[in-house]
Amino acid sequence: MARAKTTARKTTAYNSLRGKGAAPKLIAGVSQVAIKSTGRGRGPGSASEKKPPTQRAHNSTGKGMKIPQPTTQKKPFRFRPGTVALREIRRFQKSTELLIRKLPFQRLVREIAMDYKSNLRFRSSAVNALQEATEAYLVSLFEDTNCAAIHAKRVTIQVKDLILARRLRGDMTRFR
Repeated sequence: MARAKTTARKTTAYNSLRGKGAAPKLIAGVSQVAIKSTGRGRGPGSASEKKPPTQRAHNSTGKGMKIPQPTTQKKPFRFRPGTVALREIRRFQKSTELLIRKLPFQRLVREIAMDYKSNLRFRSSAVNALQEATEAYLVSLFEDTNCAAIHAKRVTIQVKDLILARRLRGDMTRFR
């Protein structure tokens, strides 16, 4: 703050010596430009207190009208990649409910059964047992697929990991 006061004092002395209409004279040790602050960010001219710049919109008369700049809104909070996925994995491992919706699975079972015999009827417990067995099979298949991806020093599972897991299990000779 002391530096700003001395600079202002020197500038005032320069202006009084100059006089009206005379060309500016250089005086040794006197600066011509006053510095408002030392740049610490606490004074009246600091960047923390500055207002956003405004633009002038020119109309047909040539007079400008001030238009304030749009203020930037704060970005919504986002978790880092993988955080939500790990939270979901923990949640699904704790729970015992079925992960596949019941009605779409029931329609799929009826559609597959139509290939063998038409007009079949299913008890709800039979469809429920099929769904339990299907989900248990898929979970264990994805566990083996994840092990194959980790063995390949990857974190992301790929189709080739699924093919390898099925081949090692002896499920099918061909995948497609």
